[in-house]
Amino acid sequence: MARIPEGDLERLKAGVSLVRLVEASGVKLEKRGKDHVGCCPFHEDRDPSLSVSGEKNLWRCFGCAAGGDVIAWVMRREGVSFRHAVEVLKADYAPDPTVPAPMTKSTVAKLRVIRAPAEDAALLDEVAGYYHTALKQNPEALAYLEKRGLKHPDLIDHFRLGFADRTLGYRLPQANRKAGADVRGRLQALGVLRESRHEHLRGSLVVPLCDAHGRVVNLYGRKIRDDLRAGTPDHLYLPGPHRGIFNRAAIDASEEIILCEALIDAMSFWCAGYRHVTSAYGASGLTAEIEDALVRVKRVLIAFDRDAAGDRGAEDVAARLAKHGVGVYRVTFPKGMDANAYALSVTPAAKALGMLLRGAEWMAGGASRRRPILNVNGLDADGLGADEDAAKEEIPAPVAAVAPESSDPFSLASLPEPEPASPIPPGPRAENVVDAEIGERDIVIRLGDRVWRARGLTRNPGHESLKVNLMVRRPS
Repeated sequence: MARIPEGDLERLKAGVSLVRLVEASGVKLEKRGKDHVGCCPFHEDRDPSLSVSGEKNLWRCFGCAAGGDVIAWVMRREGVSFRHAVEVLKADYAPDPTVPAPMTKSTVAKLRVIRAPAEDAALLDEVAGYYHTALKQNPEALAYLEKRGLKHPDLIDHFRLGFADRTLGYRLPQANRKAGADVRGRLQALGVLRESRHEHLRGSLVVPLCDAHGRVVNLYGRKIRDDLRAGTPDHLYLPGPHRGIFNRAAIDASEEIILCEALIDAMSFWCAGYRHVTSAYGASGLTAEIEDALVRVKRVLIAFDRDAAGDRGAEDVAARLAKHGVGVYRVTFPKGMDANAYALSVTPAAKALGMLLRGAEWMAGGASRRRPILNVNGLDADGLGADEDAAKEEIPAPVAAVAPESSDPFSLASLPEPEPASPIPPGPRAENVVDAEIGERDIVIRLGDRVWRARGLTRNPGHESLKVNLMVRRPS
């Protein structure tokens, strides 16, 4: 079960007036001393035995021994579970005083429900919309995005990011009614609900994935907690063949695309200002749908993880795209790192990621050794607003790869020599950041009258240890 943040519970318990809630339920209260008294609606009560404390926001019936806070009142009044009562209160609950308090579990929905539209894509869009609203109200999920460095103010709305907080069932018609059985059956067929009727992506950050027409055809889920049961996967998609492309509009509008291994990595580039980015379904997850979209661009910068799986995946992608004439380049992170981990380890991330993009090494493909300089949106510099300073920047070419001779027209020997990736200017600079010169071998930072230099960062294989050469000097 997705945990309800304690702060949310405390705000509900303190922010909802219990006296007004009880009166809105049809109970007439009279003031006696500090408290209010009235007839309890949960049993036959001729002599007032219900006591409500406005100061403590608690209630107690001395006739049936029931009592509690505002959540307990809604649970008893509407015949719903604790979690359902919380969702009802968060949705500005207004009780109907003409309906008596049920003594058994309610079978009538207390919240606005999701009706089943005709098309599956429309139903998935409804689910994505509900998860999107839930994310904005969930401090724990928002804190996860911040922890991963995904802080851009437009990120959540631009990609309709959501959070599966295990409350979707409260927005569906009751299962014992035809409409409820129908919509649950369709959601189960789509994989949103499992056979147990639990949400497949519960406890996950949710990213909708769309087809070429902008219709939601898949949902990606990333668990946000680290204390899950052993064997619980961190990454989930809807069952069945992988469908949909992340940030499809960027592929259609750009000549150059950054291809990441995971969606969190792609969003790290996007937040740093490099909007021409998309993602595969893992290191070996370049689907035919994504390949068909990428063959329309001129260059692909593969930003897979710097590990054995990422290297193998990059080689496979390069071979597949080069056959279509696409120029393919490898963005090289320090060993054992991915885009998100690297972005979190450097400051400013936009500048550091830009340096890696500029230094990306040719792998295969490409029709010309000379290529236009692109801006952060992957558009040509000729008349389309590219950064003029970046266009003048000299980019050193990497060492050419030695390729064997071959008659294969798509072999390495027949492809152009390596050339650097487009010198894309960095994303927008944050305020009050320390200016750093990030090179291939060292990082130089100037603070006041001192110059700090760190070397050896790229030789650290992981996060368990850190060994660098650090020098500080005061120029004369």
